[in-house]
Parts: sequence; structure tokens; C-alpha cells
Amino acid sequence: MADPEHDDATGEMSEGLQVELFHPDSDREPGDTNYQGYGFDIHPVVFPVALALIALFVAATVLLGDQATAIYTDIFNAINAYFGWFYILAINVFIVTVLYFALGKFGKIRIGGVEAETEFSTFSWMAMLFSAGMGIGLMFFSVAEPMTFFDEVPPYFAGSAQANTAAAAGPALAQTFFHWGIHPWVVYALVGLGLAFFSFNRGLPLTFRSIFWPLLGERIYGWPGHVIDLVTVFATLFGLSTSLGLGVAQVNQGLNVVAGQLFGASVPVEPWMQVALIAAITLVATASVAAGLDGGVKRLSTLNLYLMFAMLGFLLIVGPSLYVLDGLVGGLGTYLVNLPGLSLFTAGFTAGEGAKDFLGSWTIFYWGWWISWSPFVGMFIARISKGRTIRQFVLGVLVLPSLFSFVWLATFGGSALSAQLGGAGILASLSNQGQTIAMFSMLSQYPLGALSSILATLLVITFFVTSSDSGSLVVDHLTSGGKHDVPRTQRIFWALVEGLVAALLLLGGGLDALRTASVSTGLPFAVVLLLMCYTVYLGLRNEYEILESEEFREHIEEISDRDEVAVTSAGGDVVTDISEGGDTTTDD
Repeated sequence: MADPEHDDATGEMSEGLQVELFHPDSDREPGDTNYQGYGFDIHPVVFPVALALIALFVAATVLLGDQATAIYTDIFNAINAYFGWFYILAINVFIVTVLYFALGKFGKIRIGGVEAETEFSTFSWMAMLFSAGMGIGLMFFSVAEPMTFFDEVPPYFAGSAQANTAAAAGPALAQTFFHWGIHPWVVYALVGLGLAFFSFNRGLPLTFRSIFWPLLGERIYGWPGHVIDLVTVFATLFGLSTSLGLGVAQVNQGLNVVAGQLFGASVPVEPWMQVALIAAITLVATASVAAGLDGGVKRLSTLNLYLMFAMLGFLLIVGPSLYVLDGLVGGLGTYLVNLPGLSLFTAGFTAGEGAKDFLGSWTIFYWGWWISWSPFVGMFIARISKGRTIRQFVLGVLVLPSLFSFVWLATFGGSALSAQLGGAGILASLSNQGQTIAMFSMLSQYPLGALSSILATLLVITFFVTSSDSGSLVVDHLTSGGKHDVPRTQRIFWALVEGLVAALLLLGGGLDALRTASVSTGLPFAVVLLLMCYTVYLGLRNEYEILESEEFREHIEEISDRDEVAVTSAGGDVVTDISEGGDTTTDD
């Protein structure tokens, strides 16, 4: 875990300034009513009630068995049929809102106050947010998704290309870029920005309830706040379980492929084996999360990025490099040209039920998944982003991971498309064995297939570990009343609970249970996030007004006269940074 002194203070000068002028007039502190004992530091309401709700849901899933699967399928279909338009509209509102915050006058506001310093290097920051954001999912779908769209051209592009032809590759990549580009990251950016601002700039607990201070005030510490955090814990656990379920299914398939290639043997691809794998990997995740943010999560996230670069470079060298580069540029062009239409496509005027089914199975599922997972990813990003301006934060979260995703998808998806057009049987494997085989079927078409399959399996495992680590840290914040540092015992406890929930849901209802839990939680959260757009705006507006005030200017003059500091301002009016030594500067 980061140094507590660095973590809890932004510096002697700005801490007093931030508290005096920016923090709300309240005598409450994060976790001030917590129960402490037996290695735990827990909120007296959120922790026990969250555990009870999670246990109830999991028990019902396991006991109902096939009936639970049928119920989940009905719920999933109903959400797709009646609320798909709402998901699509909400995501676009988030895009407009976040870009307004970043590119307008609020972009100069610094998370944590004018003297706040960054905890992590830009590389480490990017590695952690990317690993938390979509590592497992990107590994799972990077081949399976474009190959599926190659075999069945997405409805938006219907009529522009014939399935299973060279012309179908462009729409397949463009649709995949759409699902993994700006749209998911804008949800994470919105939630992360709200949590970071109200925690580090306002001194409120690092929990979801704090974002609603402008509307609820002190009531965030009462039952309205408890309900908000309970729903957030519920969404976080089940959104994370979806990713862990997908990840362990792919690890299971990868081990089977590697065993066959190297030893002529096989590993059972069965739920019981996946539960055993969850148990083994969860133990590794538990050790990592016990080491803390610096000791465990940061190092593993950096390892993930190096492994991804290694796989990317390897496939670019041994694979169809020219086809991949053409696909990247062409697919990106198709994506950007069609982005407005894709963003608002509801299939309402498309003939037949196929378009609606496609939208529900892919786009609406993804949007619900991203929204349900946003408390987890957003809180983790907030936790590691102190010291960055809002503009740096938003553009960093939106642009760089999206670009990396495009390169990754073009490389792996493009290599699969090229092999399929050359006569490989990737689609046949996908049809017979499911989506988990797609990555390994593609890798087997190129040199050193066994080695690359081992590397791919290892990468999914490390993503599993970092996702579990990140989720544990986030749930720790939520169930400890918003404290930034919690006991090691508590971190270990939640790492074990996450693995247990994923295993039981996988046994009780399979991936259908995991998928429905995510999408169902995403629906009410979409409403919450729409309301959050307004509360974050109110907070940023208030911050900007204080930064422009005469009182703030007088404080800065006193600091400048007393200490050797450099004051950076935007346009000569709004102070954006205070640092030791140097000359006063103005940002244009």
C-alpha cells in the first residue's frame, strides 16, 4: 500500500488551504463510526448487510439450479427488449458530459487540490487502469468477437458486405472497435472523476455516496448513503464475477490446448475444473492483495502490460503484419466515420428480429456490463489518480486505453480473419467449442503456437489476479466507510469472497447467471450515473468559483510571500498548481 503520509495529505500548505476553503462544513470523517476488531475495520451497516445480500443471491442461484438459469434468461431478454434504447441514450449523455468537463474551463482543476502530487508514474498509472478496466474481457473477445461478426455481418453494416468474404472483415473490426473503444472508457472516466473529486478535493469518504453530497449533504452518512454503497458493493461483486467467470473459462481451455500440443494429453473443460482453477488463482490473488497497492497490484499490473506488449510484438512479427496494419487503419476509419450512427443505433427501424437479438446479445450486454462494473473500475481509477488535472485524467482514461485496444483488436482479430480467409478452420472451432477456443485456434495457425498459447494463458491468469486485487481494494473502501487504508485481513477476506462468489455462480447458473447479474445491476446504475452527471457538475462549478474568489487569491499571496513556491495559473485568473521553488507561470 502507498505510504500513508503521502496518501492522506497533499502537503502542509495546500492541506490547510484545501480544508479551509474547499471541504464541506462537517465534523464527520471517513469511517468514524466503524467497528474495529479481529483485523477488521468495517462500516457497521454496509459490511454486514452487503454480505447478507450477496449470500442470499448466491444461495438462491445454487438452490434453484436450472430454474435460476431460466429466470436469468427471461430477465436478460426483458431488459434487452424494453430498456435497450435507454442504455444507448445514457452512454451518449455520459460522453457529452465528460468531454464538457475535460475540454471546458473545469479541465484545469487539479484532483486533490492545487499542490497535490501524483502517486504513480504515468506508465504505472496507465498499466493499473488498463488492467483493471478490461484485461480479461479483451483477451476473451479479441478473436471471438470479430470472427463472429465476420460470419454474421452486424445489422448496422447489413448490405455493405457479404458474410465470410474479404469485404466483411472491415465491418467486423469496426463493430468490435465500437464495443471496446471510447464508450466503455467514458463510463469509467465519469465515475472515476466523481469519486476522485469528492474524495480528494472535498475530503469526503472514497465511496459512491460522496458523489451525491451536493444533493444529500450530511444525509450521505445516513440510510440514503448506506443504500447507495450497498448497491455499489452488489454491482461490484457481480460485475467482477462476470469477468472472472470468462477468464477462468479461457484459462481452462488454454490449459487443455497446451496439454494437447505439448504432451498429447487433455485437461477436462468442465465447470468443476473451472471452480478448482478459481480456487488456485484466488490464492495467488489473495497473496497479491495482501501486499497492497504498491507491493502487489502495481507490480502485477505492470507485468500484465509487459506480457501484452510481448504477445502483441510476437504476433505482429510472425503474423500477417501488412494485413493487420491495413485492418487497423481501415477498421479505425470505418469506426470513426460511422461512430455517430453506431452510437445511436437501436435497430428500431431494421426489419426482422435478428437485429434486435444482435443488439441485445452484444451492444446492450456490453453497455450494461460496463455500467455495472463502473463502480469497481471507477473507484480504482480514482484511488490512483490524485494529482492529475481533470483534463489529464479524462483524456488519459479515454484516449490511450482506447488506442491500445484498437491496436490489440486489429492484431489478434486481424490475424484470425487473415487465417480464416486463407482456409483455416477458426470459425469451425468457434462453432463447435465456443468462444473460449477462439484465441488458441488463431494462435495455432502461426509459428510457435504452443509457446504463444502458454503466454496467452499466463496473461489471462495475471489479469484474473489483478482484477481480483483491484476489486478487493474497491470493496474494502466501500465496506470500511470510505477509508483509504484498511487492514490486511480485510483485504484478504474480500479477495476470498470474490473467488467464492464467482465459483458458486459458475456452478449454479453458469455464465448466464454472471451475465444477467451484471446487466440487471447496470440498469438502475445507469439512472444513478445520469444523476451523477449533475452532481459532479455542481461540485466542479463550486470548485471553480472558489478558485476565482478574492479569498482564495489572498491565501495564495500569503503562501507566496511566506514560502518559496511557484504558482501556476490558467489565463492569469485561476490557480492550477503550487510547487516548491521556481517562478510563477501562466498556462495559456
